[in-house]
Amino acid sequence: MIEALSQTIWLVPLYALLGAILALPWSPGIIRETGPRPSGYVNLLMTFIALIHSLIALVETWGKPTKYLSCSWLHAADLNITFDIEISTITIAALVLITGLNLLAQIYAIGYMEMDWGWARFYSLLALFEAGMSTLVLCNSLFFSYVVLEILTLGTYLLIGLWFNQSLVVTGARDAFLTKRVGDLILLMGVVALLPLAGTWNYNELAAWAQTTTISPTTATLLCLALIAGPLGKCAQFPLHLWLDEAMEGPMPATILRNTIVVSTGAWVLIKLQPVLALSDLASTVMIVVGSVTAIGAGLIAIAQVDIKRSLSYSVSAYMGLVFIAVGTQQDETALRLLLTYAIAMSLLVMSVGGVVLNNISQDLTQYGGLWSRRPISGICYLVGAASLVAFPPFGCFWTLTEMADHLWLTHPILIIVMLVVNGLTAFSITREFSLIFGGKPKPMTVRSPEGLWALVLPMMITMGFALHVPILLYQWHILPVWEALNVTVAGSLTLTSLIGAGTAAYLYLNDDIPKPIQLPSKALQNFFAYDLYTAKFYRMTIVFVVGLVSQVISWFDRYLVDGVINLVGLATIFGGETLKYNASGQTQFYFLSIFLGVILFVGMIFSNFIF
Repeated sequence: MIEALSQTIWLVPLYALLGAILALPWSPGIIRETGPRPSGYVNLLMTFIALIHSLIALVETWGKPTKYLSCSWLHAADLNITFDIEISTITIAALVLITGLNLLAQIYAIGYMEMDWGWARFYSLLALFEAGMSTLVLCNSLFFSYVVLEILTLGTYLLIGLWFNQSLVVTGARDAFLTKRVGDLILLMGVVALLPLAGTWNYNELAAWAQTTTISPTTATLLCLALIAGPLGKCAQFPLHLWLDEAMEGPMPATILRNTIVVSTGAWVLIKLQPVLALSDLASTVMIVVGSVTAIGAGLIAIAQVDIKRSLSYSVSAYMGLVFIAVGTQQDETALRLLLTYAIAMSLLVMSVGGVVLNNISQDLTQYGGLWSRRPISGICYLVGAASLVAFPPFGCFWTLTEMADHLWLTHPILIIVMLVVNGLTAFSITREFSLIFGGKPKPMTVRSPEGLWALVLPMMITMGFALHVPILLYQWHILPVWEALNVTVAGSLTLTSLIGAGTAAYLYLNDDIPKPIQLPSKALQNFFAYDLYTAKFYRMTIVFVVGLVSQVISWFDRYLVDGVINLVGLATIFGGETLKYNASGQTQFYFLSIFLGVILFVGMIFSNFIF
């Protein structure tokens, strides 16, 4: 029975899709008597079934060899596309993480969207997210991975635009969709180009092909750069990073998944493609440079934001930058562990902040203060999430960051500085947020701010329990680095930057003697960080300007040349028809006159050729 559940693990994505379909009667209001809530409960039940199925399958497959399933999807001429599934401990563990976080997000949504009438649409879209991510981790084919990434892009657009009657929501959904489409288009070029070279899209076969291929370095570089472009947009990396902070206009329960699992889907594909990407040293260098620039830049931007959601979103980009560095330096297993520990920590931070934003109807950090005495559960959960996100022993990310830095110490020492800077900036940013929200004295917005409903507190407490137990779980799974084998210098440096960043933020923002908001000596420098390094303005002055100019030129050419020629032919036809209709009078002399004039014109044209 248990073995049958592992062999039918492909049913897990279908559970979510079934829940989305069952919610449809409440979406257009066919069932009005019960209200929209049953649609949410149906999806909750299906996600719970998916989680139980995944847990049982994980127990059965633990420590056993990887199994593969395959079915033919399309066979035409020489083209044979198969849908391949990988059943392994890693893929099923990823299913447990996806379904578990989605279950907690759905419970959280019961309290967060209590008065919202869009339950059916919202829960159906969460189910689409769950089905897409579950399919992605099981899929062993690059082609179908691309298809799933496209589905997730559509789901992101629809979830961000859930409250479509607000202008900022519409703008955020549009920008997120179009930004991702840029990377997806280039990724599609790489996917299509890879098939004639390798003859397959299966990840295992691609790894075998990469070991023996003799393609030219130029071809390998162009191919790998195209394959990187899609994940670059999914993981909100520079220069396709601006969509993530605009995506914060969507509901907070969706942010729990988007800021943890959805942004990690691009990194998952990169890890699966690692043997192919290793063909080009330039591609690995590009991943390292992009990850470093994004991690440091996003860390600096995060500490200058007054919007709590924007501040968290840039911390997400910073950590995805670290994942890019891990993949670029061939630390695949470390990257996977970093995605696990990061996902739990960030989901806890989002849940802790979400209840505060819901109750106080504001995302402005300057309007908060003094919530520690009123919301102690949220404050404790935030502290646990913050400690789990940075290199603070013995919490989860400490071990993965230390392991990653230990490897870089031997291969890329310069990147140690990047990790130290990013870790310090992240510690400063999240401590700053805690100090502004929970520290200080109550303000008019926070005088009455009790702890949220049970549906908000319960998933937050469960996630905190998992965050506290991550080191124990890593130890039980025998993937926790041995303390004696760790580089004490690296571990100590990371811990020191965490303490310096957190201590500096606490001193600045918990000290009543320092006036708030804090101003940098240079107003230009402060604006430089506050306005996202002027990246959006730079895009408007360069890419958007060039595209707009080209569009105007094409529009002029189409209007006055293409349409002009066609309109000229049309006018000539109308004029000729209107002229000739007067000859169709039925009188013979007019017909003879027309023939005579035609003959004269014809003879004149012939003689003109001889004369000239």
